[in-house]
Amino acid sequence: MELLIFQNGFFAERFVANLMNYPNSCPSYGACGIDACTQCKAKIYSFTKNIVAVYSLPDPKTMPDFIENPKDFLPKKVAEADVAILINIHPDILASMPSYLEGKVSAVIVPTEEPSWCKAGLRKQISEKFLDLKIEFEAPKPFCSFKPSTKILKKFYEEFKVGYPEFEIDMEDGRIRSVRVLKSQPCGAAWYIAVKLRNKKFENMRELWSAISEAHHSFPCTASMEKDVEYGDTLLHVAGYIARHSVDKALKYTGDEEIPSNLTKVVFGGEA
Repeated sequence: MELLIFQNGFFAERFVANLMNYPNSCPSYGACGIDACTQCKAKIYSFTKNIVAVYSLPDPKTMPDFIENPKDFLPKKVAEADVAILINIHPDILASMPSYLEGKVSAVIVPTEEPSWCKAGLRKQISEKFLDLKIEFEAPKPFCSFKPSTKILKKFYEEFKVGYPEFEIDMEDGRIRSVRVLKSQPCGAAWYIAVKLRNKKFENMRELWSAISEAHHSFPCTASMEKDVEYGDTLLHVAGYIARHSVDKALKYTGDEEIPSNLTKVVFGGEA
């Protein structure tokens, strides 16, 4: 499966670094609380060859509020791929992408790590345009809530193993003996969380959640601390709930996490 990435900003750089899995790509390199980095994900994967092109676009914050000719900022020729990922690009450029990518890709992902990246009205507009063109579309907010059901994007999730995180955890005598990462957040946070939870002994779930939250914040999570009007909470908090729930699932814990009811569908992916 081949990817095109149109991007701007730190989150995009971290996402590409995680896909490529080059040495020292973890932003918390050296901070795992061990003598030296163990390169815990080294040689496990690298999707460098799957990335057809990465197109860097201007920071939307430095551009005019309205752009008359969005395609002036896009490459005159664009490669073909299976999936295009559009990260933190100007709303007017984003609105022009359905016609720009027609015939070039089969699916599009527009992750939203900050509420301003793709507001509800624009999301609805471009979603309808992409679907009219028979292009699969998802706009996960945040990206670690990504759990698609359509054919091509589901294949992306399974092949690249990024989106809603998944773990396998072995317990022994009340202690976490081992943690395996089956799928990571797109930024790579699951690998850091896994290292921090190994050999963790805990008396109750609240104690474990505190350890997960500490690791999630320390990685650090790059989701926005700005309150999102659709969720009524910050995207950083949503990402934190997702990290906790992923560990709960691995432990087969089904108790009350005290997740706000308006976030239940996002965090649990529609599951009870």
